Amino acid sequence: MDAAKREKVTYSLAGNMFKRGITVGLPIMLGYLPIAITYGVLAKQSGMSLLELTSMSVLVFAGASQFMGAGMIAVGASAAEIIIATFVLNFRHFVMSLSFMNRLRSMDLKWKLPLSLGLTDETFAVSALHTTEAKEEKGAFFYAGLFLTAYVAWVGGSFLGGVLGEIIPEKLSQSMGVALYAMFIGLLVPSVKKEKRVGLIALQAMVINVFCLYVLQMSTGWSIVCGTVIAGGSGIFLLKEEQA
Repeated sequence: MDAAKREKVTYSLAGNMFKRGITVGLPIMLGYLPIAITYGVLAKQSGMSLLELTSMSVLVFAGASQFMGAGMIAVGASAAEIIIATFVLNFRHFVMSLSFMNRLRSMDLKWKLPLSLGLTDETFAVSALHTTEAKEEKGAFFYAGLFLTAYVAWVGGSFLGGVLGEIIPEKLSQSMGVALYAMFIGLLVPSVKKEKRVGLIALQAMVINVFCLYVLQMSTGWSIVCGTVIAGGSGIFLLKEEQA
């Protein structure tokens, strides 16, 4: 009887932690839905099927990379170009994962591996505000609720956007392409305000991209890759010098 009671308490505690995670993740869900819908519409207009664009959200789960990938697909970039560009763009996830795993030192590996797959800029930022849950009993269920809420919103919004991309007028869907630029500007401006040299790095990436595209006559995909890699590499020295 005591064992049954303990099991019941354990399930109740896990459920409560999971619900807390969902509650904390609701603001992320509300933010993800419109962006995911926009991605779905743009991906559909770039030539991707509903299955392909939804599968990308299921497997990749990275907004900026998916927007960029859809754009590169639209201009006919190769798979190698898209993979390298998204790898460089998402390299920050290695740092976020290491920081997050450091917080989950007391948890089993069976929890660490699946939870690391749910990290995005937003879920990482929110999880960083809730560090005590990592030390609580059944704390893994809190982060599972948080990450699943964001994940379901992104995948569901992507699917809905893909469906809308098939029925809304083409001119309207094409006008939504500005969301791609707006999103990257939204990511860039706060960083520039905090560190001016980040703006210099972004400007350098733009110049390199244009030079490779129009002077060296490289493809759009490889121009993006070169601009991202070279400017990102120079940023290591620029930001190091600033911090010194």
